[in-house]
This record gives sequence, C-alpha cells and structure tokens, in this order.
Amino acid sequence: MRVRTLLAVASLTVLAVIFPSMAAPPAHPSSPHADGPTAVARARVAADVLMSSYDPDKAWFPSSWWNSAVALQTIGDYMQRTGDRRYVGQLDNTFEKDKGVFPGGVLSGDPLLGNFTSRAIDDTEWWGLTWVQAYDLTGNRKYLDMAVTIANYVNGYWDTSTCGGGVWWNAERTYKNAVTNGLWIRLTAELHNRIHGDKTWLARSRTAWTWFSGSGMINANGLVNDGLTDACTNNGQTVWSYNQGMAIGAGLELWRATKDPTILATVRRLADAAIGPNALVTNGILTESCDALDQTCDDNGKQFKGIFTRYWTDLVDTTHDSRYTAFLEAQAESIWSDDRDAADRLGTRWSGATSDDHPNVFDWRTQASALSALIGEVPTFTPLESLAATTSPAQSVIMPAASSASSIAVDLGVSATGFFPLQALAVVNAPNGWGVSPRVTTLRLQPHGNANPVSGSIPLKVTVPSLATDGHHLVTANVTAAGLHFSTQADVLVAHKIDFDTGTVDENPWLFDPDGSQSNGVQNRFADGNAHFTYRFPFPADTTSAHVTLTIDAEFLVQVSTDNENWTTVLQETQPITDGSNKADRSIDLTPYLGTATDGSKPVYLKVSDAFPNDGWGGRVYHVTADIVE
Repeated sequence: MRVRTLLAVASLTVLAVIFPSMAAPPAHPSSPHADGPTAVARARVAADVLMSSYDPDKAWFPSSWWNSAVALQTIGDYMQRTGDRRYVGQLDNTFEKDKGVFPGGVLSGDPLLGNFTSRAIDDTEWWGLTWVQAYDLTGNRKYLDMAVTIANYVNGYWDTSTCGGGVWWNAERTYKNAVTNGLWIRLTAELHNRIHGDKTWLARSRTAWTWFSGSGMINANGLVNDGLTDACTNNGQTVWSYNQGMAIGAGLELWRATKDPTILATVRRLADAAIGPNALVTNGILTESCDALDQTCDDNGKQFKGIFTRYWTDLVDTTHDSRYTAFLEAQAESIWSDDRDAADRLGTRWSGATSDDHPNVFDWRTQASALSALIGEVPTFTPLESLAATTSPAQSVIMPAASSASSIAVDLGVSATGFFPLQALAVVNAPNGWGVSPRVTTLRLQPHGNANPVSGSIPLKVTVPSLATDGHHLVTANVTAAGLHFSTQADVLVAHKIDFDTGTVDENPWLFDPDGSQSNGVQNRFADGNAHFTYRFPFPADTTSAHVTLTIDAEFLVQVSTDNENWTTVLQETQPITDGSNKADRSIDLTPYLGTATDGSKPVYLKVSDAFPNDGWGGRVYHVTADIVE
C-alpha cells in the first residue's frame, strides 16, 4: 500500500505540471469536521504559534501570571493528546525558574510567596492544576509534589465560619466565588486520583462539591453566576464560560473518583444549561458576554472560553454523548475557518466577528484559548500520521513600483509525524497575473513517530505586477502526501500608502518583528524592558523621498535600518515619562535610508524599543503614516 501511494504521488506530480488544475485538492475535507490527522496538524500549527510567545528567560508568557499557567496547561494538554513532546523542556523551565519568591511586579502584580503561591488563591490553584498536568505528561513526581504543596496552602483558606464553607478568593478573605471553589474541587479530586491510598483529598473534594452544589451559585437555570454576596446568596453577576466549564470539570474528576451517579447528573445539567437557550452560545458558537461587538474582553476574559472547552473535552471523552461531541467539533471548525488569519493566529471571537471600534483581538491569550478547542477535536487515539503546512512570512506587504514588477520570498514550511517516509506534493496558486515559482514541487520527509515532528521548507518566489490592485491577495499552497492533505495561505497586502492604527489587523502586514511587544487594543502597541517591535516599509523601487510620522509617547527609542542589522537612532525620549504627557506626532525623514532597489523595492526598517528598560515603561505607538515621492 505504501508503494502504491508513493507511485500515486509521483503520478500527481507529472499531472500537476501538464494539467495544473488537476493537482490542487480541495482546501477542506468533504466531511463536516476535520479528520484525525488534519485535527492533529491544525493543533500543532496553533501550538507552535502560541509557543512563539513564550519567554524562556522569565519562563512565562509576557505580563500575565495566572494566564501563563493556563497557557502552559494547554500546551501540556496538546502534548498529551498528540504525542508531540517538543515543549516538555519549557514546562520544566517554568517549574525550575518560577518556583521561588518574587516581589510584586516581577511575574505577578502580587508578591509571589514561593511554590507558585500568592494572596490570589485562584491564581495559586491554576498553577496546581498545571503541575498535575505536567505529572500526567511526564510521570515526574516533583510536579505532583508541587501540586500537593499548593493544595495544602489553599486548604488554609477553606473556611466554614462564613457561608458554611468554601475557599476564599483572596488572602484578605473578602469574597467566595465560583472559580476558586471549582478549581479546589478539581484539584483535590485530581490529587486523590493520582495518590495511591488517599482518603484526605477525596474527603475534601466531596465536602467542597456538596458545599458548592448547595451554595446558591448555580442558579435556577443551571448556570453558574460569579459568586456570593456578603449575605451568602447568589450575587447574580455574569455567567462567565470559565465558571461553567470549571464546575463541569470539577464534577467530572470527582465522579471518576466516586462513580456517584448524582454527580454526573449534575454535570450533565450544567452542560445542557450552557448550550441551552439564553446561555453561552450564539448561532452554535460559544460566546462570552464580552464578545459582543460593542465590547472588548480584557486579558482575563480572553482565556475563559478555552477553559470551558478544556473541560468540555473531558465531558466528551467521559460521556461519549454525540450532542456534546458535535458542539465541540463546531467550535473547532468555526475557529479554523472563521477566526484564523494567514499567520495561523486565532482570535478572541470564535465566530470571527469584528467591528471597527472593537476589533477581533489576536494575541497569545486568545491563541491558548482557541487551541483548547482544536485539541478537543483530536481523537483520543492519536492518529499515527499527520501533515501540516505554514508560510513565512504569512503576512507581508508589496508597494509596487510604477516602472517594474516586484517580488517577495516566501518559505513554505511542511511538517509531518508518522513512521514511514513521506513524499509531499506542494501545489501553489497565486492570483491571476501574478507569478509564483516553483508552482509545483515535492519535498521528502522522514518522520520517526509523533514525539518530534520533522519539518522541511520550500523556498518560493512570488512576483507581483506593477498594476496589481490595492488590497489583500492570497497565495495558497495545497500540500498532499499518502492520503494526507493540508492547505495554507500567505496574505500579501498590495498598498500604495502607509496609514494604520496600531493594535489592529491593518497593522499586522507591516509588523515585521513584534519581539515580545504587546498591544492592549486599538492605538496601543508598546515595548518595554528588552522587547521591541519593528516595522518593514518596502518602499517602491522608484521612491525618491519618504517621511514617516509616528504618534508616539512614553519612554521611546526609535531606530532605523536598511538591513535590519545596523541601526541608527532617530528619536529618543530623554526623560522617564510614564503618564503619556509627551504624546505627539513625530516625523522622521527616511530618505537617507533608501538604499539600492532589490526585487522592486527599497525596504526600510523602523524599530521602537524602550529608552529606560529598567522601569517597566517603554515606547508606545498609536498611529503610523508615511509620505512617499516617486
């Protein structure tokens, strides 16, 4: 069979050259959801994008402590589900580097007390679950021991003197809420299910479930409100998806420990309520209240749906209920088809909805959240083979010269898992009137299992005619091998002017190197500490002068380069300003940096970084425009 498949691929190569239209398979499988190998490939691509934001020095994802725990737990889920083991080292890096004592503002706004504990009890519990997951993945007892240490700390905040029980949300003991207690039930049940002969953690989990179920936080519709009032009644606050999902996950783990049918019945009630009328679903897609087009989710809310989906996957695996399975598949398919850009970044609104004032947001938090849904679509019995493809750069800009065509280099990356050599056939399609070379080619890959996917790349040259219309144009690559298939795209923006807000999709094609910078909404990209962000302006080959104007404030350092290696400082704030009082439009003459035209353009690189890297405030850019004379 393997020989016949390879012969068939060879035949396709010949046909592709003679009859190009015959070589391109459909971009999506004919089935309503991804097949197993495709689901693995999608999850791998999304996981790699997420891990590109991991900071190996501070051993976290930038600027969010509890969110980093959830993102790492998600990567652990990915590795466990797919067999990929490339990121085990990053989990251990975080464990070893971040288990100590840290003052407030280093990793968390709160001081960290050691062993991943702090005054924020829910933050502490997220890390406990992360290390149980790491134990499940690796079998290394140190992770389970850390989870026990964390749970012992949290147990000190279980208090029967107020509301009859429950874990306090914070060390000041001001609030009892759903997430802290859902986490506690799940963590204690997980410890029981992994510690031979345990009785203590099981008793605590049972007690907590009984208290939570009767606390009133689960309302009459089976939905979980945020917490309790000072009078120990349901406070009627927002039904967040992560509270609902955490309650489902808590019950499932305790049911595994006890096989108590009443617990599973409650879990089903919570699940049915979540996807019922007037709950958490809009047109079949999980939707947070802050996903409304007139709102923007904060950095916490961006990850809530992923937490829900993590435990919904557990629900599917446990019950095998077709309704729950169909819902999970619908989330993954919507994310992949509607909520993904050409760089395989996944946004906060899984329907893909966006608006000018409140655009769909793409960052590592939204990536981690959506990745959970893609993981859920991977079969529990991991497929033996998979094939994935990506492009780099996936988003780029061409500013065509009037006198000649322009070209860009794009690398088509192909990765695979399996146990047999693969001859991958790549067929690349460009817009009418454009050129791409090679149009059809093959790449041989020899995977050795699932633990370390093998990869290779195919260099492409995309030629854009001088009369190309402004706008986004897609270059599509279809890759096939031995019955496997995957489609990827490069999004090429043709533009004759530069004018964009930062923190929007309009900025992305110009953003050559984000390097740890962040964006908290529209007109808000900043780089502090040792981070920076670099724009690439591919001015037309016949450009004679160019000026760029930045709306910028805070402690900026702006440098310019013709080669992205040798830099000249052109703007620098000399005072430590953190209140935005120096916000202004500042113009930079880029004419001296217009070098010799290459491939139809004269590229100039502009880098923004932090003039005072030790105080936590860097350069912030709001808007970018440019004037060009040809």
